[in-house]
Amino acid sequence: MTSIFLLKEISFLFSILIVGENMNKIINGAFDVDFNKSIIKIKKEIKDTKIKILSDNNEKLLHLYFNIGKIINDNAKYGNKFIYCLEKELKLDYPNAKGFSSRNLRRMQQFYNEYKGFEIWPLSMAKLTWTHNTILIQKIKNKDIRTWYANETIKNNWSIVMLEHQIDSNLYERQKGNCKSNNFKETLIDAQGDLADDLQKDPYIFNLPLLSSNYLEKDLEKLLIDRIRDILLEFGNGFSFIGNQYKLTIGNDEYYIDLLFYHIKLKCYIAVELKTTSFKPEYIGQLNFYLNALDEKIKSPGDNQSIGILLCKNKNKYTVDYSLKNINTPIGVSSYEIAKLLPTEKEINLYLDNRL
Repeated sequence: MTSIFLLKEISFLFSILIVGENMNKIINGAFDVDFNKSIIKIKKEIKDTKIKILSDNNEKLLHLYFNIGKIINDNAKYGNKFIYCLEKELKLDYPNAKGFSSRNLRRMQQFYNEYKGFEIWPLSMAKLTWTHNTILIQKIKNKDIRTWYANETIKNNWSIVMLEHQIDSNLYERQKGNCKSNNFKETLIDAQGDLADDLQKDPYIFNLPLLSSNYLEKDLEKLLIDRIRDILLEFGNGFSFIGNQYKLTIGNDEYYIDLLFYHIKLKCYIAVELKTTSFKPEYIGQLNFYLNALDEKIKSPGDNQSIGILLCKNKNKYTVDYSLKNINTPIGVSSYEIAKLLPTEKEINLYLDNRL
């Protein structure tokens, strides 16, 4: 995870650790001795984190929040009064801290309840910032799916905004679901086939707010090129754009691949064909032809077999499966959806911050 997010999460903790060290303050209020002991225990947890955070700051921060969440949960009998009083006391002792609002304290309690049954925390969770973790807990209830998103966040270095976008676009269901159609496992070696299958999505979602309702293939292609950065994010990590309308000369004839990519991990060319209609079996023959030409004329000796991805407005899975039988080039067929979402205020502000 990039250092900027980690520094934002950690900076406030350093500020609270250099302010007063009065851990024995007697709390005035209408609560009993157990309540007072709980407040002092939380302050001790903060103090004990002072040295540990220098060696493994992010994980220790999460442990701090986990332990605070446990104490809050143990005092659930006091209801909201405990959290409000705790917030007040922490603000008095640590006036520069920004992480101890009542809202965030409730998140700590939720964080504890989510992971209290784990003997060992998921490794990916410990590597993510607090904000990433709270988003995952709030948006993803299934712990296995949550771990998958955490792993993808680390692998792809997703920002908070990008993680929310991927969750909201149902990336897990699109990438790990059983609706995908391809012959990768039949045409590629095991490791290559598994990786190719994992990178395919169905459907792909392209945010093209300027695309007209009666668009042609050339309109779709042009807008995809205009927003190539967003399209690369949708295709996934490892795609490198080579060009559009990539020319293949066969004899005296010229043919053009809609979009050509090179995949760094798969070490192969990936030809993408765009169709504005439903899937038709003859589309497979065209893409198969392109892949054979790429392997014969373009790929280097160190490259793996080229892969094709056919994107159609919609598809019948059974028709696609029959069309792929006896095809010895690796081809995946997916549908796509066109979103016309304008950027949110949060996304605009993030963009402007990055430009300054």
